[in-house]
Amino acid sequence: MAGVQGRTALVTGTGSADGIGFATAKLLREAGARVAITSTTKRIFDRLEELPGGAKDKAAFICDLTDRRAAAELVKKVEKALGALSILVNNAGMAQTGVKQRRQWAHEIDDASWDRQLDISLNTCFTLTRAVLPGMTRRRFGRIVNMSSVTGPVVAIPRSTAYGTAKAAMLGFTRSVALEYAGKGITVNAIGPGWIANSSSSKKEIIAGDNTPIGRSGRSEEVGHVCVFLASEEASYLTGQMIVVDGGNTIQEYKGPRDVTF
Repeated sequence: MAGVQGRTALVTGTGSADGIGFATAKLLREAGARVAITSTTKRIFDRLEELPGGAKDKAAFICDLTDRRAAAELVKKVEKALGALSILVNNAGMAQTGVKQRRQWAHEIDDASWDRQLDISLNTCFTLTRAVLPGMTRRRFGRIVNMSSVTGPVVAIPRSTAYGTAKAAMLGFTRSVALEYAGKGITVNAIGPGWIANSSSSKKEIIAGDNTPIGRSGRSEEVGHVCVFLASEEASYLTGQMIVVDGGNTIQEYKGPRDVTF
């Protein structure tokens, strides 16, 4: 199996040590890909040291992906450091380090909050995808994986209207680009994580994970493994899809304590 061996990948939103982005980056590197990682703060260089491999196999960049010119330049920097980009994982979104995020009812959302959430969770995906498509088209190969969510495309959470809207739109974007580039050797897919545990998980989020059919929250690497498959050469006939990774949570009607029987 060729997998991702020898391919160059860019994974965004990789600043958190226990997040989905960095877990995916590590798995790609372990599978033989050259991997570039990025976030908005210098902690990305701590993550770089934790990635396996030498300097020729990995690189890290500080970049605010909401700056469209900077995002386009990032692609050029990655290719200069590691070679032509074959894999793009659009994981950045939801929140940004150092920027306070408020949960608001729909009627409370101000213009700036709405625009900000769509900017970090949707527009970053669009900007980077647009930047990599010409090169992937010329080379007749590309794997784009967009980190959506079950929130938006499948379910909704009160006071998460802007986030859910952005993630639902990401799925529509995924399908549209997948259709346009299907005959050019490029696949475009999405992943819809459910309750995934990390250092920022709240008590309520952990309880929600405990009440999934599997009985626990997911792990970042469990999402990362799905991402590596979608990025592989073997996933050549899978495009325009969203794979839900949620421990079966969205297939159950009753979501209360597990000791209740019917």
